[in-house]
Amino acid sequence: MALNTRIAFFDENQLNLMKARAFELLERRGVKMAHPEVLNRLQKAGARVDNDTSIVRFPQDFLEAQLRLAPRKISLAGRTEKNRLEIPNPDGTFHTRTNTGGQSWIELETGNYRPVIAADVAEWARLADKLEHINFCAFPVPSDVPPTSVDVHALTLMLKNIDKHVWVQPYTGGSVQYLIDLSILAAGGAKELKANPLVSFITCSLTPLEFKAMDIDIILQCARIGIPLHACSLPGAGTTAPVTVPGVVILAAAEILAMIAVSQVVQPGSPIIATPLIFSTDMMSGRSLQSSVESIQGAALAVQFIKNAFKLPTHTYGIGTDSPALDEQSTSEGALRCMTIALSGADILGAAGQLEVATTISPAQLAIDNEVLGMVRRLVTQIEFDDESMAWQELLAAQPGSQFLTNEHTLRHCRDGLMPVNFIRSTRDRWDANGKRDLIERTTEFCKNIIKEAEPPARPKEMLNEMDAIVARADARLS
Repeated sequence: MALNTRIAFFDENQLNLMKARAFELLERRGVKMAHPEVLNRLQKAGARVDNDTSIVRFPQDFLEAQLRLAPRKISLAGRTEKNRLEIPNPDGTFHTRTNTGGQSWIELETGNYRPVIAADVAEWARLADKLEHINFCAFPVPSDVPPTSVDVHALTLMLKNIDKHVWVQPYTGGSVQYLIDLSILAAGGAKELKANPLVSFITCSLTPLEFKAMDIDIILQCARIGIPLHACSLPGAGTTAPVTVPGVVILAAAEILAMIAVSQVVQPGSPIIATPLIFSTDMMSGRSLQSSVESIQGAALAVQFIKNAFKLPTHTYGIGTDSPALDEQSTSEGALRCMTIALSGADILGAAGQLEVATTISPAQLAIDNEVLGMVRRLVTQIEFDDESMAWQELLAAQPGSQFLTNEHTLRHCRDGLMPVNFIRSTRDRWDANGKRDLIERTTEFCKNIIKEAEPPARPKEMLNEMDAIVARADARLS
């Protein structure tokens, strides 16, 4: 079988078995959706609904019909054409995003660990906007704004400070409409937002096999407008999900398929991206892990399974660490996860800049991850095979003892290689002369310079004033 991956964890028979199990789980066990409007819509569309228990069961033919409606190609927009993202990436690689939901911050100046504040969100956005290998940005969670409208404040800060696409994670059901209002305002209208989606929203399951009303509302409201969705399952292997890798993957896939079905019943053709975020559990401490071998393997298997079984675009954590500090562990785990997930065929690699299982963010770590992601993207880029790439004429003309340094072919291609920014290739003497700075010191200085020079992108004053007015309304209403 020709898999759409560079490494594979299963053969065709195993793929078909897992696919059959996912369909059977949704048809026999079903999911709980305590949302009257969705239950009514699903029942009319052909799902089997038990209104007493709010359990929805999906016959396989019904589910397959909804899956056929889901688009296989999706566009995410930024404020400039260069920031438009086509998914899957036409070059055969992947797109990247920053970590979402980080509540703690490691300061550049001091290295101190503290809660995120609003000024950090703006700084994070401006830094991400300048990093070459970061394609879109999610917002951290500031601690110095009203907690009931924290996501409204965070999205406003992002939209004011970045030209790249923004990933939105609502934190309360009441805030969803304000987040959509901000998105429509930033895009210049609802039709403009649908044509050029500056934002996409995440909607999550409540594992195992349940969905909060808030997340169903996110699907309803975004599908109606045409905002792209990331259908996210976050199972914890051994706690909220089976401990074995195939078991947790089948559960995650089933929850994602259920969300996709809802989106297509609400609005056929709604853009939606399968997002399995697989965690494992440290059985000695009970702590959730994002970069254990089991978590990495689970994410890679989930991506491969969903892409090959259902032909859907996929998104998962593509980098990150369980370490609470910028250290050898954080860089090693990040590189290991990044390479594995990229080779698995994921369309979006998320979580750049995170530490401590995605709860802490660091500008220096974001700069390191930016370079690792760039290297891995180059590693998995399709290699061309033609006379020019094989240097065929040059090889035919080569003589014993000749060299290629001054060859015209070398001159044509000498700048093709990926040039590092903070990863160095100097001799020890030169490194000594430059102060023996390690990678963290170099990236810290690099980030300071970017943030010092980066100004917020130009925005119309009327737009900024209306954004502030939306925030004020959310503060008053939600508090």
